[in-house]
Amino acid sequence: MENTFKLTEAGLENLKNELQNLKEVDRKANLEALKEARAQGDLSENADYDAARDEQARIEARIKELENILKHTELIKDTNSRVVMIGKTVELKFGNKPDAKEFTIVGHLEANPLQGKISNESPLGRALIGHKKGQKVVYKAETGTEISVEIVDIK
Repeated sequence: MENTFKLTEAGLENLKNELQNLKEVDRKANLEALKEARAQGDLSENADYDAARDEQARIEARIKELENILKHTELIKDTNSRVVMIGKTVELKFGNKPDAKEFTIVGHLEANPLQGKISNESPLGRALIGHKKGQKVVYKAETGTEISVEIVDIK
């Protein structure tokens, strides 16, 4: 069974752009750095050459990783469903706090809590999946603390 990577359209586009940049910009710049380092002579004690080779390995590994992700991507489709699922933005109230916060449920590759994107595999994301507006959900945070949230809205 192959793993699939769940991505939004924006996340898929970001990965495609990163791959294109690695192939067309970073790879070419690295080849120039390698040429310059080779021109310096003795490669056995050439720090510039070693650094360029390390960078080349990093670039090629990331290209392979991105190609694999893009090959096994499952695009998250936007639906009119009023149930929390991947791709939905939810407005949540935590405990008795008056202010609500918005989070978008995404696959783990796109998760970035500082940008309001939480993984469907996170404790909160997992707890929210399948619930509806107005429901209260209790989940156990990674620290072991039980936290109650109310789903104010689903977009």
